[in-house]
Amino acid sequence: MSDWDAIVIGAGHNGLTSAALLAQAGLRTVCLESKRYAGGMASTVELFDGYQFEIAGSLQFPTSLTVSKELGLDTLPTIDVDVMSVSLRGVGDAPVVYYTDPMRLMNHLNDVHGSEAVMGMAQLMAWSLAPTRALGRFDAGAAPKTYDEMYACASTDAERAAITDLLFASVSDILDRYLPDREKHGALRGMLAFLAVNTTYRGPQTPGSAAALAYGLAVPDGDATLMKKLRGGIGTLTTHLQQLFESAGGELRLRSQVREILSVDGRVSGVRLDDGTTLTAPIVISSLAPDLTVALAALPDRDRYTRIDHRGSYLQMHFALDGIPEFAAPYELLNDPAMQSAIGLFSTPEELQQQWEASRHGVVPADPAVALQIPSVHDPALAPEGKHAASAFALWFPLSGDYGAAKAEMGQKVIDKITRLAPNFEGLISRHTTFTPKHMGTMFGAPGGDYCHGLLHSDQIGINRPGPRGYLDQELPVQGLYLGGAGCHGGPGITFIPGYNAAQQALAEFP
Repeated sequence: MSDWDAIVIGAGHNGLTSAALLAQAGLRTVCLESKRYAGGMASTVELFDGYQFEIAGSLQFPTSLTVSKELGLDTLPTIDVDVMSVSLRGVGDAPVVYYTDPMRLMNHLNDVHGSEAVMGMAQLMAWSLAPTRALGRFDAGAAPKTYDEMYACASTDAERAAITDLLFASVSDILDRYLPDREKHGALRGMLAFLAVNTTYRGPQTPGSAAALAYGLAVPDGDATLMKKLRGGIGTLTTHLQQLFESAGGELRLRSQVREILSVDGRVSGVRLDDGTTLTAPIVISSLAPDLTVALAALPDRDRYTRIDHRGSYLQMHFALDGIPEFAAPYELLNDPAMQSAIGLFSTPEELQQQWEASRHGVVPADPAVALQIPSVHDPALAPEGKHAASAFALWFPLSGDYGAAKAEMGQKVIDKITRLAPNFEGLISRHTTFTPKHMGTMFGAPGGDYCHGLLHSDQIGINRPGPRGYLDQELPVQGLYLGGAGCHGGPGITFIPGYNAAQQALAEFP
């Protein structure tokens, strides 16, 4: 008699998704988390007294409607904003205001950025439709697609060409086709390039980077919900999942580090913890990165997993501010609270490429691309009264050279860049902290600080991204062991699909 029917390793959003679904199905389920809190990279954490930060993820990605309804995600309190983000280059250019209302967005693009921008964006979104189907971006309960199955998603020559782009083209190839004016559409091109390459270790001009652009542009149809900002921060989501799990009889154990996944005669038998405790179960679902999972299981044939690219190359900063930043001319519109949810201070795709290439040689970008968020503007409970919590994410952090010096240098350049546009910004900072990929790896067990658990390169999608039972053409040799983390098909991002898929397969195969 096993101690449990199922063990789930990791209490991030995917692990909690698996655990909740198993417990709701009547399985005696325990979820093991190595840290002192649940949520993983979908957490809201108090880094400074009274200041709450979304320490990694900040948005619920467009989500399969099936998954959303099963998990009750549509019941969570959201922050409804008229403007999702504002993007600019910071060179006196006209900002791109990303209104949540599609018609208002198109009118803005037409009035401020010209009819070419409207046409280009429409063509770009049309281009993304076939790649979205080929990626299975919103397909819950479906296996990764082979290359033949990807191409079978196309019904026209243009759609087949778009899938070829998905696999072989660069971000710049696509942007040059639909938004060719590098100056007039610089901010728009920079925003789209940043959207793509932050999930890669590739410059926008690198072949194969278009896969990440297609993933980022994917628009849900009637079977998915739109991107959401949650009241209370992204941790609201994982708190909900934890409550769902525990109300169904599941048990969450914090500070429980799994040292080994056990198996007998080709069948999983449980886990051993760092303190030597052994827990037994016929089902083990791991939401860790796939390569970490197979290492814990000591699988004999894991060479393919050791080649997963995990090179995170970014800086994450969190600021406690004594007031609100005040933006100077010509960017006074950013002083409107409606415009302050997310502000992108982007580089052009050409500059991003040069910065990536320089960072590979240990050079800190002179003017890094920065995504700034001030969530307390619309969610005041995240900071003390009259004060604000802000976060900045920047590319590219060099992975060689003096790591500590690069951290300090790039952190100051991020502050300087924001201060150039909002002159009081640096003076408002009462406290701040800076996380590099190494910090994120230590805090969240993400190899190389890779929050994707497997970067979105064209050779790490489809048949080359594992499903619950491993790669489509190379299943795990241990029955009862399932992969359910962001490095699996359906990830990365806060999509819940990897955890959902793992639970569904485990339930289908449970003896």
